[in-house]
Amino acid sequence: MEVLTLLVKTILLRPYVFIFLAAFLFTGRRLLGWKRTGVFFLITWATAFICEVASTRTGIPFGWYYYTGATVGQELYVLDVPFVDSLSFTFLLFASYCMALMFLLPACPGPQLRPTCPQLVFDPAVRTSWPVLTLTALFFTFIDIVIDPLALRGDRWFLGLIYGYPEPGVHFGVPVANYVGWAVVGLIALTGYFYCDRRVVRSGDPTQSSTSPAESTQPTVTPHILLGCGLYYGVLLFNLSITFWIGEPLIGMTGVLIYIPITALLIFRLMGRLSPLNALHARNDPPPKPSG
Repeated sequence: MEVLTLLVKTILLRPYVFIFLAAFLFTGRRLLGWKRTGVFFLITWATAFICEVASTRTGIPFGWYYYTGATVGQELYVLDVPFVDSLSFTFLLFASYCMALMFLLPACPGPQLRPTCPQLVFDPAVRTSWPVLTLTALFFTFIDIVIDPLALRGDRWFLGLIYGYPEPGVHFGVPVANYVGWAVVGLIALTGYFYCDRRVVRSGDPTQSSTSPAESTQPTVTPHILLGCGLYYGVLLFNLSITFWIGEPLIGMTGVLIYIPITALLIFRLMGRLSPLNALHARNDPPPKPSG
């Protein structure tokens, strides 16, 4: 009962986290199906939780940091780690995955139903490829560059001062090792998910159509991936808004400058003026005819 009470308190204390989590589950169901969404959630949460526990005790992979315990009794902690911290990794990685898919998935061959927006195909060979893995890890790390400097100033907004570093880092108090750790977590978790996704495809799961409706009942996964991108920008705008609200324009502008070129490229992609940044889909193209 105590755990259940603390979980309810956590939801009331951090409603924004659970709103983002609900958006992830809704979008994940539409894009991946319940089975893959559940696997994605469990692998990501477990990886993040293990890495957070390890880092607070060994400094690996995020570098040395500590939780203050300021909200003990107000929210759920597991092994001295706030439950919502590792939970947040799940929807952030999924949103980053959708961003990578938007840039890397191939479009349907032939005329597009909406010429201004590519009709993306959920190609198994592309969606579990190393370019998607790498780009997802980059988007995952980029958004933490906006989140962590703000979270470190949680005593100035409704987060609370829940963690700190023994020695201030070079990026507005955040050590570079923290961002390396985020990239490592993203790579490990998504590699695990990709392995499971490939096993489903290879096994010819007869329930695949019901667990992944985007592949069989929709001509394109573009609407579902756009929802995931919307989740990514929702988290981004939430954090940027609070950053400016607490009077940190330099931190806020740093985040804005990071995302200006990314957003411009995304707009070009949506307008059909940017080809996929991935050559995998071209492997089935017919070889060029010899000249002469």
